[in-house]
Amino acid sequence: MSDGVAARSTKERPGNGPLFSFWGTPRPTDRTNAPMSNLLWIPATIAASVFQVARNALQRGVMSSSGPWGATLVRFLFGLPFSILFVTVGHFVMPGADLHWSGAFWLSAIVGATSQVLATAALLDAMQRSGFAVGTALQQSSLPLAALLGLIVYQDRISSIAWIGVVITTIGLVALSWPPPEQRRASLIGAAMGLASGLFFGFSLNAFRHAALALDPAHPVFAALVCVAVVQAMQTSAMSLILAWRDPATLVEVARRWRPSLGAGLCGACASAGWFVALALSPAAPVRALGIIEAPIAAMAGHRLFRERLGARQILSGVAIIGGVLLTTLF
Repeated sequence: MSDGVAARSTKERPGNGPLFSFWGTPRPTDRTNAPMSNLLWIPATIAASVFQVARNALQRGVMSSSGPWGATLVRFLFGLPFSILFVTVGHFVMPGADLHWSGAFWLSAIVGATSQVLATAALLDAMQRSGFAVGTALQQSSLPLAALLGLIVYQDRISSIAWIGVVITTIGLVALSWPPPEQRRASLIGAAMGLASGLFFGFSLNAFRHAALALDPAHPVFAALVCVAVVQAMQTSAMSLILAWRDPATLVEVARRWRPSLGAGLCGACASAGWFVALALSPAAPVRALGIIEAPIAAMAGHRLFRERLGARQILSGVAIIGGVLLTTLF
């Protein structure tokens, strides 16, 4: 796909009026009016989901010795060299990019990077207070919140059918991940932190999308790769300084385990590249919705491969998620 094709979606079209957000840069038109070639966001999202699963699996081994924040640093620190490599390759494959290092870009990149770290912190706190399952379920609020924030802040519009898909997908995902009564731990603060995690994740998705389009709307794929490298550099620097101040032992452990961390870094960089490319080509809500299709697929795979038993709630939730994702993605 030529990046120039995607750029035409940022121009004014008859009947749509001026296409500007209050952030000061041209905003994209409705996704339903975008060129069919923009469907590149679908394979980009699927690839990002696959690499994210691989990254999480590799991070799990690192977290046993480095802790959750050490494992989070691994994701950024060891992913950064690969992200820079992707930018270098992209520079030669997609020449002619004209990057605009504007205030709108830096504001969006900083907001996105900060929101992502805050979302991770809120999720970890929610899991500690209310349990892993409850924290995970409440964090799924990032899907409707991403859609609402995209509409309010960035003026990204999706169709009415897609909104119905967002609602169905969210209900199905919460039903799938909500724990039975015996596994719940009551905590209003934990619940609030879980919802805060969803809010921050939703904000980061929209901020990353806006950063890529502010950087170079004519070459959104290359701009997305540059955004990944910039954001990871900011997050690596900030987290390294914080850990050096608050928990230097974790920083030493991360450095000591650099060899096994390279795999997690590579998969993390590939996942981030996929997410950012998809966000540069589509509003955040459809990308977020398609990205969670792995949940029912994982449940079905566990049933087929490991003979894990699926209850009626899991089956119905999986069907709802798949149906909601199709509505959000295709309409």
